[in-house]
Amino acid sequence: MIRSALMNVMTAAALKAGRGLKRDLGEVENLQVSIKGPGDFVSAADRKSEKTLFEELSKARPGYGFVLEESGIIEGADKTHTWYIDPLDGTTNFLHGLPLFAISIGLEREGQMVAGLVYNPASDDMYIAEKGQGAYHNNRRLRVAARRDFSSALIGCGIPHLGKKGHEGFQAEFAAVMARAANLRRLGAAALDLCFVAQGSYDGFWERGLKPWDMAAGLLIIREAGGFVTDADGGADILGTGSICAGNDAIHTQLLALLRSAK
Repeated sequence: MIRSALMNVMTAAALKAGRGLKRDLGEVENLQVSIKGPGDFVSAADRKSEKTLFEELSKARPGYGFVLEESGIIEGADKTHTWYIDPLDGTTNFLHGLPLFAISIGLEREGQMVAGLVYNPASDDMYIAEKGQGAYHNNRRLRVAARRDFSSALIGCGIPHLGKKGHEGFQAEFAAVMARAANLRRLGAAALDLCFVAQGSYDGFWERGLKPWDMAAGLLIIREAGGFVTDADGGADILGTGSICAGNDAIHTQLLALLRSAK
């Protein structure tokens, strides 16, 4: 387990914000039966979680910049460090009372991701990584799956939601991968999907149309678990393109080839 001062700061912030989300999940389940619905409540929960994370991390590391889902970019006096924060990844799951959602915190230093944390308050699952220190799920060291035969692989993906571009392109990619993989999964929380690759539950994963805060922590967790991560076209600018493709070396290569074949 990583017990650095930095990881202690990140863990404390995530646990504090997570307590609020866990309470709010119980409330949103009750709101499902109301005529008004839970949408406004969930938006408030999202903002409250972000406020907690911002305050706790700013207090512990003053001067660091932020890229926040709700509040956007906040420049810091320290130009070498930037936090990437998703206070509630898997909002639709949360909205429906489905306990698959997460807080995601990534720290970038001089253009490189150096620390990542993904925490699901509903299940108390914590995934962490620091550059060069490995990746862990609670107290267990993570390694990506060793499977190399794509026909035996379980592959995760993201599906463009209503109002999002890329439906036709996704359908072509889905068909190409579905024809070769053992099966596919779509869980609705990209930060957790990436952790499932790191722990070997998924053999691979791809998605397009993501934001930097969705991927910042997870991509480091996969790399520290021995995995390979690029954008969905094989490039290095994952946060810039908003797409990701991940797996061990063999599955990553085969998955990229299938995505290219779908164009």
